[in-house]
Amino acid sequence: MRLLPDLGPARDRIGEAILSRVAGPEGPANRARIHGTPGPRWFGPDRPVRRVHGDAAMFTGGLAALLLQSLHPLAMAAVAGHSGFRGDPWGRLQRTSTFLAVTTYGPADSAQEACDQVRAVHESVRGRASDGRAYLASDPHLLCWVHIAEVDCFLRAHQRYGAHPLDDAGCDGYVADMARIATALGVPDPPRDQAGLARCLAAFRGELRATPEARDTARFLLLRPPIPPPARLPYAVVAANAVSLLPAWASRELRLPRISLAEDLLVRPLGTAVTAGIRWAMAPTRTRVTSGRV
Repeated sequence: MRLLPDLGPARDRIGEAILSRVAGPEGPANRARIHGTPGPRWFGPDRPVRRVHGDAAMFTGGLAALLLQSLHPLAMAAVAGHSGFRGDPWGRLQRTSTFLAVTTYGPADSAQEACDQVRAVHESVRGRASDGRAYLASDPHLLCWVHIAEVDCFLRAHQRYGAHPLDDAGCDGYVADMARIATALGVPDPPRDQAGLARCLAAFRGELRATPEARDTARFLLLRPPIPPPARLPYAVVAANAVSLLPAWASRELRLPRISLAEDLLVRPLGTAVTAGIRWAMAPTRTRVTSGRV
């Protein structure tokens, strides 16, 4: 009888490699603190936000969110001038991952503290865009755009690639859960269901366009990411699927080519396969982190 090879060691190596990239050197300590500290949470174990942020589809959703967010010229100017994502893209990813993990799974006081820290940073992020307009990262209007773009892309990715997509009530619940975090970050009246999210996105449409900085950022994220050679093919699949999540007008603005037939026959099936592979490598029985869960 032929025995199947033991894939456990390979799975562990892949999972640990993803962990080190997404969570950083403090990943294990952060995981223990977030999940092990007793106390009430903002979201109970049955809340949709926990399902969405705990799935490997967040990798694709997160990249799509960055592309969509870049289409607001003032938000893009703030990122280009202050975020340092080019010099330390993995550090930015690790900080974002930890923030999502703390607010989604951590104790309520830790979640509030994380939001307070972000708000304090936003107060110092100000300047002028290339068109001369002033921006302030703490502007509630800009915060709302960043929030709704993120929620829309995270939810789209989960519904397409997640292991357990949400029903309509669950999708509304996810938007409502994310509104809790947005309010703590300074968004005065975030949408709380899918219909409200769609209306809010439509209301921003007239303000959105691709600046040279946005197109340059898209090229950096999609074509020149600082990743090791073994990860380049899976990353290319994630990147192609992130583009496929964007509204057609958004990909046109960023000059990202799309072919519907290729997306249906090649891009999406490969995206499903790569997401499943990441999910397998970071299975619940092992030390792992996803884009949103430490």
